[in-house]
Formats: sequence, C-alpha cells, structure tokens
Amino acid sequence: MRGKVAELEGLLFAAGEALAVPDLAVALEVDETEVVNLVRELEHHYREEGHSLTVLEVAGGFRLVVRPEYRDLLVRTVGPRTQRLSRAALETLAVIAYLQPVTKAKIEDIRGVRVDGILATLLERGLIQELGRKEAPGRPILYGTTKKFLDHFGLKDLSELPSLPDGPE
Repeated sequence: MRGKVAELEGLLFAAGEALAVPDLAVALEVDETEVVNLVRELEHHYREEGHSLTVLEVAGGFRLVVRPEYRDLLVRTVGPRTQRLSRAALETLAVIAYLQPVTKAKIEDIRGVRVDGILATLLERGLIQELGRKEAPGRPILYGTTKKFLDHFGLKDLSELPSLPDGPE
C-alpha cells in the first residue's frame, strides 16, 4: 500500500472520527471521485490481507473502525469507545432522531418527563443541535440530530434508522 492510499489511511487513523469527502479531497489534493476510489482500494486491501480494520461510511464521510468480529476483544481490553448514554438520553435522542425538527415540549409530551438536563447533555456532546425556532407562540427551539450523531451510531444518513413498529393493535 503506497501513495495516496497510505495518506488516506493515516488521515482516517489520526482523525479518530468520520472525515467528510470534500475535506479528504482537499487534504489529499485529489477530486472527490478519487477519494471514493482510494477508500475502496483501502477497504479492498484490509479485506484481502485479513486486517482487523475496515473503513466505515458514516455521516457523509469515512471513518476507520475495528471490524465487528474484533469489537468484543477491543472493549474487553481498552473499554468502550465513548461514554455510554443513559436510557433516558437514548430515549430522548430517539424521539429527536425520528421526529426532527422537534420542540422540547413535544419531547416531554412523548416521554412524560422534563428533558432540560438531557437536552443540555446531548447538546454538550454534539449529538443534537438547535435547528431554529418554530413559528408558534413563544417561538420554541427546534432540535435535530448532527453528523456526530450519525457518526456515533455508525449511520450514513437518517434513512438507515430502523423502522418504527406500528402502534398497538
């Protein structure tokens, strides 16, 4: 493995998070189509040589990750990748992901509890963002997910969210 593929590997390794295709194109001094070709070449190299790493497409970019079959070893040895989210935070994040843009009042209505602290935590971690204000009395803030959310959950885009089950019959 040489040249631009090795440079790509170094960038993805050092970043530790997804890097957008346009950013990779600038860094590698190639066009965006070539970035995708280089990624495919790197993926092929890892697969053919039996490496424990692979390239994951997430949030409009690419990230270097450990293959699923090696994750248990990694977690046992060095611990989880990030701080875990509480059940309440995950529930709130799910409401936001599926209903965005959504107001705090709507989230609280669905969950049946106040979510001020949880929203602050999710904002601090960069998993959600303020998308603007709703054209309604009081102009409440609208919340939505971020690219970091997609990266955190290994999603290319929101269309990869699991389907919601139908309501009770």
